Amino acid sequence: MTVRNRHVWITGACSGIGEALSYELSHRGAHLSLSSNRPDALRTVHQRRPRPDEHLVQPLDLAEPASLQQAADAVHETVGPVDLLVNNAGIAHHGSAAKTEMETTRRVMEINLLGAVQLTKAVLPSMIERQEGHVAVVSSVAGKVGVPGLAAYAASKHALHGWFDSLRAEVHDDGIGVTLACPGFVQTSIAENMSTADPTAAEKAVSKGLPPSDCAEALADAIENNKAEFTVGGWETIAVYLKRFAPTLLRRFLRR
Repeated sequence: MTVRNRHVWITGACSGIGEALSYELSHRGAHLSLSSNRPDALRTVHQRRPRPDEHLVQPLDLAEPASLQQAADAVHETVGPVDLLVNNAGIAHHGSAAKTEMETTRRVMEINLLGAVQLTKAVLPSMIERQEGHVAVVSSVAGKVGVPGLAAYAASKHALHGWFDSLRAEVHDDGIGVTLACPGFVQTSIAENMSTADPTAAEKAVSKGLPPSDCAEALADAIENNKAEFTVGGWETIAVYLKRFAPTLLRRFLRR
């Protein structure tokens, strides 16, 4: 899908990949609706956009499922049908699978998986009616490989692949594309906001990651080329190929 003059709705747009993608797509001529659960930070990003009057700010909290349809209705009524939905918002949690509270696991799944599913279902009817549209999802290398200490996060990202791979096959004949992005470490604030007693290791890994602008450019290219899935990042992305071609070696490495 060419994004020029298209209506693009980006969640998690106040920082990291979402913020960088808002700049990238704005430069490519898209009309943006920007959402986040941090309204003040979101408005700051909005004002940095070229032609801010052409873009919408729509506060959104994926942890409140009852509000999501209302947000989708507001975006549709204010700007019009969504041509491209980018499900980017998400949270992470660091902790052992055995010790992580179920409340925490449910919150990660609610935001990372169910929020993306619900928003997608909210915009799909108009896409199907028009027989065109695109949905992009920011997953992770952890959506392909389970990582010790990130069980809840990895589970939510794995589940995204199952749901959106199924959706892609179902809506192909309706002219709707689905792109899954699997970045490795990216220099975002996700580690700082991670619910864990000791985020130091995660922060160190993220600090050496890909700049958000590089990830955003790769995602924008993938969308415009209707790519089904892609991986972007550094050495950590090798894990995706090891799982396919040398799974025993990967399992030994992850146990260390």
